[in-house]
Amino acid sequence: MVNKMIRVIVLRTAGTNCDAETQEAFRLYSKDVDLVHINELKSRKKKLSSYHILAIPGGFTYGDDIAAGKILANELKYNLKDDLIEFVRSGKLIIGICNGFQVLLKAGLLPDFESFDQKATLILNDSGRFEDRWVYLKTVTSHKSQVTSKCVWTRGINEIIYLPVAHAEGKFITDKDTLEELKENNQIVFQYVDREGRLADYPYNPNGSIENIAGICDKTGHILGLMPHPERFINFYHHPHWQRIQNKKSGDGSLIFKNGVDYIKRHFFKDEEN
Repeated sequence: MVNKMIRVIVLRTAGTNCDAETQEAFRLYSKDVDLVHINELKSRKKKLSSYHILAIPGGFTYGDDIAAGKILANELKYNLKDDLIEFVRSGKLIIGICNGFQVLLKAGLLPDFESFDQKATLILNDSGRFEDRWVYLKTVTSHKSQVTSKCVWTRGINEIIYLPVAHAEGKFITDKDTLEELKENNQIVFQYVDREGRLADYPYNPNGSIENIAGICDKTGHILGLMPHPERFINFYHHPHWQRIQNKKSGDGSLIFKNGVDYIKRHFFKDEEN
């Protein structure tokens, strides 16, 4: 019998510490969410092709030795490159959160998974310290076309949202040409803003990222990487001021996970129910 459920793989390894939260966030919308160690994919005990969504959660993989996310990035690039390319080409989705974003950039899955070349990175925060705070984010609208990012994960997110960050190496940097490509292709997904939605410096931009970039996607819109943690705000009780919130049933991060699952439903299952 064919498994007709949407299958999500939450990848973990030594130092991953947001895997359980990410699993629970996806479980709001999909029943089949597996925690899988990287060694299970490398040994082919588990197959990436068996899943529809790959999530690389936050944490400090391998103690952030060499650089944050670099070792796991190398494991993906040199052991699973072909699997990952086929995964995205087939229309499936990837999300990398915090350390997962660092992994996606350093593996070369972002901003262009076809090349697997590293064109951007995340370096030490301008503050020189670990930043653990809540931030305001807005989805980015192209000034030329007046359309939002092509990212399928952010469909319907048109308001300023509020999410926590927790990182020491979160400053997004890249070269001028790559930055222009990101803008031209509407690949910049989230920017750090103040509560009115205006670009602002520290502490609103917690790390000093160029153009206040908090998240980007690939050219297909299927791969999303972001520094803030949507899995830490899926219920409005997670909000630091939840007692003051009215008419709110879910956290700002929940729609990101719902969008991913809904996209797979539309493109792989059509009228079938998960």
